Amino acid sequence: MGQPGPDGRAGIDAALVRRLIAAQFPQWSDLPVAPVEVDGWDNRTYRLGDDMTVRLPTAAGYVPAVAKEDEWLPRLAPALPVAVPPVLATGEPGEGYPFPWSVRGWLPGETADRARVDDMPRFAASVAGFVRALHDCDTTGGPVGGEHSFWRGASPAHYDEDTRRFLTALAGHVDTARAAAVWEAALASRFDGTPVWFHGDIAVGNLLVVDGDLAAVIDFGTSGIGDPACDLVIAWTLFSGASRDAFRAAVDLDDGTWARARGWALWKALLVMAMSLDTDPERAAANERVIDEVLADHDRLG
Repeated sequence: MGQPGPDGRAGIDAALVRRLIAAQFPQWSDLPVAPVEVDGWDNRTYRLGDDMTVRLPTAAGYVPAVAKEDEWLPRLAPALPVAVPPVLATGEPGEGYPFPWSVRGWLPGETADRARVDDMPRFAASVAGFVRALHDCDTTGGPVGGEHSFWRGASPAHYDEDTRRFLTALAGHVDTARAAAVWEAALASRFDGTPVWFHGDIAVGNLLVVDGDLAAVIDFGTSGIGDPACDLVIAWTLFSGASRDAFRAAVDLDDGTWARARGWALWKALLVMAMSLDTDPERAAANERVIDEVLADHDRLG
């Protein structure tokens, strides 16, 4: 997920997808179209028959991901230990829809969830293995982290003003003094290593599980070349205890990278909590738990 913005989903529906397919890819026009069970924010996704998906960006800020995935997913796929979305076709604006869109191969599996994984430390090590393999991919000509990645791969300092505003807004709801210390530690840590490929959104909705094991990683819209810290956020959003320790050991990155990763996790959790505090208490509580985990991790490891 990039960053919450105006909801561009109005007008994107299965009927639009059918019209786009009929106009641009008539060979697939007889296939059924249906929304996926778990959808994302940056794109609306629909099943196209049994073996394909159609993804439509919901706003202009998410459009660069279409061409980026078209170019780089086929290059990255052979070096990765699990499946990534096969690129099948790219559609053009039409039928009243203003953006390019994509057709990808369907990948089986369910989104990652603690209830679907029997051995969470083993699963954490598998996710770390994917992260390491991605970081080892050839970066020649790759897109440097910036606006197209919502600044993943760059310094979390890009979101300094936002983070401090959220801290003020959430005073009394979170321990803002400890949270500010985590944020300052993230800003103080500078990335001076060799830039690597990062995914940018290693999250439960982008990890597919089959029989309890990692089977695929999807949605490379925020990927690019830069600081790998953003790929560690799942340590607090999914993992805990032994599984977090297993992930940390297997991904094998330095303390400074982990300090920046805590900053990324804190920024996102503060943002979502601030947005949902009055409208979605359950979502706010889930992000408060992430904040608590990040603060405790900082206190323990510094």
